[in-house]
Amino acid sequence: MELLYPRCAGLDVHKDVVVACVRLAQADGKALQEVRSFATTTTELCKLEDWLNGHQVTHVVMEASGVYWKPVWHVLEESLELILANAQHVRNVPGRKSDVNDAMWLADLLAHGLVRGSFVPPTHIQEVRDLSRTRKQLTREIIQHTNRIQKALEDANIKLASAISNVLGKSGRAILEAIIAGETKPEKLVELCSGRLKASRKELIEALRGRVTAHHRFLLKLHLAQVDQLTSGMRELEARMGEILAPFQEHVDNLTTIPGVNDTTARVLAGEIGLDMERFPTAGHLISWAGLCPRLDESAGRHRSTRIRKGAPWLKTALISAAWAGIRTKNSYLRAQFARLKSRRGAKKAIVAVAASMLTAAFYIIRDRVIYRDLGGDHFTKRNPEHAAKRLIKRLEGLGYAVEARPTPAVVSI
Repeated sequence: MELLYPRCAGLDVHKDVVVACVRLAQADGKALQEVRSFATTTTELCKLEDWLNGHQVTHVVMEASGVYWKPVWHVLEESLELILANAQHVRNVPGRKSDVNDAMWLADLLAHGLVRGSFVPPTHIQEVRDLSRTRKQLTREIIQHTNRIQKALEDANIKLASAISNVLGKSGRAILEAIIAGETKPEKLVELCSGRLKASRKELIEALRGRVTAHHRFLLKLHLAQVDQLTSGMRELEARMGEILAPFQEHVDNLTTIPGVNDTTARVLAGEIGLDMERFPTAGHLISWAGLCPRLDESAGRHRSTRIRKGAPWLKTALISAAWAGIRTKNSYLRAQFARLKSRRGAKKAIVAVAASMLTAAFYIIRDRVIYRDLGGDHFTKRNPEHAAKRLIKRLEGLGYAVEARPTPAVVSI
């Protein structure tokens, strides 16, 4: 087997220890392997760096084990060529599992070029990724506390959610604060409402007639304070993301030209796929990395499963949400693609295809620094008019009409 890296190393990274194996190719074709263990403190990681450089190691591979690989990566990335491996792709032979064997196995795989590196974005993109993921988690927590507020109101027989579309909106917030302050008369609570509501005044009075106790007021005050704190944290988080992405605001603005992609989704895209498209040879490689294309599962000439993979869950969920918003744009390519695939493959597969198309557009928008150019809702008809004509004739025949199609004679201008 061809030897690509004669001086390399494999690291088996854990929470408190790193087992390192240096593999040095000899002139007789054999390999000399030396194994040492280091703690994961900064001092010990610097000793690991000196030890690897002392052996003139050029390439180092480590598994993506939770978050434990990140501090090791940050210490070694300035002086060594690092490769991050997916743990599922570099499994050792069953029955021979130990930290030393794992490190030696990784070094052997790397020496012969059998490790496919995972995508690790630069530091500023990693920071945006962390912030965007934290923002989503904070959003989930706000939803959870909002649900708990509605639960406390239902326990007090206050049907606020049935009368107001947004419990934490302007009117709902005023009512909640009045209830917490001790107000129980529904007539006075109704006077706090502003704007149009989905319930009439009479219905709203009946909805606000309940039995609120001190226990309910305590819970409402507690959850409302948590919502305010989380909302304040989200504002600070978004401001921080804006500061980091300020030098790349052009890319973010270009991404928002895609139907269904707002500023938040554009920042998620920037954080998850980065802004350097040279890491992906083609748009197809990016779609495959994101897990938005059918898997390849073939055995004995039979294609078994075509389900999509689990790759990039944070990116995939953001794109799927954006795709549902994008197909609402009338006379657009995305809407036409969804309608075309939904009739044959179902809504779930159609929306995944739309998300893949949006990611393809994002690839070229970032790479070429251009804005989104919509192909139009009649793109598929223009691309294959004969197929569109056959489809329409078939629908008419299904309704009981006899159809004879003749091409329109060309008009000759004099």
